[in-house]
Amino acid sequence: MKNNQRLTFAKQTCLTLLLATLALPTLAQQPTAAERTAMLKATLAASQAVLRQYEWIETTVVSLKGDEKSRKQERCYYGADGGLQKIEISGTPEPEKKRGLRGRIAEKKQGEMTDYMKSTVALVKTYVPPSPAKIQAAKEAGKVSIEVLDPGKRARLNFRDYEKPGDNLGVEVDLTNNRPLGLKVSTYLDDAKDAVTLDVRMGQLNDGTTYPSDVALVAKAKNLTVTVKNSGYRKATQ
Repeated sequence: MKNNQRLTFAKQTCLTLLLATLALPTLAQQPTAAERTAMLKATLAASQAVLRQYEWIETTVVSLKGDEKSRKQERCYYGADGGLQKIEISGTPEPEKKRGLRGRIAEKKQGEMTDYMKSTVALVKTYVPPSPAKIQAAKEAGKVSIEVLDPGKRARLNFRDYEKPGDNLGVEVDLTNNRPLGLKVSTYLDDAKDAVTLDVRMGQLNDGTTYPSDVALVAKAKNLTVTVKNSGYRKATQ
């Protein structure tokens, strides 16, 4: 009886070892972080090239302490010179100026906040869409790591010092086709204490082209939120 048990255990052990050995080549064939980066860079470059044939509507909303302060819609397209063009469709009108000392103080504070809002909106554009050139620079500097989110399905490529010292651009990718699914960014404005986070959801057109569909920036120090939604993609008329 004991001999039969030992034989059964030995067979199970051998089977386990055999299966593990057979699995090794598959694991070894998984692309490295550097290889994933190269594929991601190619995917981003291809999508950005195709998007130059499209126009779309960009809606930017700025909220302070949960209250919406401004909303702007712009028609976006690439001009003949290759530069991104924006034509405002609608926007929040400028608030009426108050008179007297209180008015000047309020105007100064409003001006400072307006400058801050413009800075945060500009910051979004340094990360969205990701720059293939900056991704390549991070790769060459050895500042790329891979974080598995769902084995065999999803992972996040992290690019340290992507735009500023100490920041991080995380690109979530579909491991089956290396398509970018979303972005997570940890960064700051002028001071590292003024932390800013970015969450981006990537959309996909019918031809497979990816684009940043929804962007959410949060600046906790100022209780400021900026959301950007890109929609209505169609072949450009210009």
